[in-house]
Amino acid sequence: MFISNHSLSSVPCPCGSQKPLNQCCDVYLQGQLPAPTAEKLMRSRYSAYCLKNIDYLFNTEHPKYRKPNSRAMITATANSLIWLGLTVLNTERGKSEDETGIVEFIAVYQEGKSVAQLHERSNFIKEKGKWYYTDGEILPPIQPKKNEPCWCNSGKKFKLCHGKTR
Repeated sequence: MFISNHSLSSVPCPCGSQKPLNQCCDVYLQGQLPAPTAEKLMRSRYSAYCLKNIDYLFNTEHPKYRKPNSRAMITATANSLIWLGLTVLNTERGKSEDETGIVEFIAVYQEGKSVAQLHERSNFIKEKGKWYYTDGEILPPIQPKKNEPCWCNSGKKFKLCHGKTR
């Protein structure tokens, strides 16, 4: 998805900050500034997936943790999924003065006609003032209580959406 600089002031940032893209993750995505915290890097990486910014995703993955086919895997994921929403559940360390951090999040996505969630605890390290994603642990999906909003952001109660018994 290409967004002109002129329209960035009206486009909400995909990371869920409620700020315009040009006042949030875009400065990191364009390489103007490094993400100052592990959480900001995670949010900007989510935005990069939404915007299909493959170079940013590749460059913010720590080189020692990259798989040989990392760029191809990133590209395939970015091109096959539509990202629908991000919720950060917990952050451990990862502040500007730290060297490591962990961010637990839920990202809702659509693949074909199916909507699903990625629940992950991502690990980050900082080297020479720059945060990098290293790896993550995939966790079981979070199941809301039956009368809580569904995790897919449909606006329906969980029991009427993904919590329906079939």
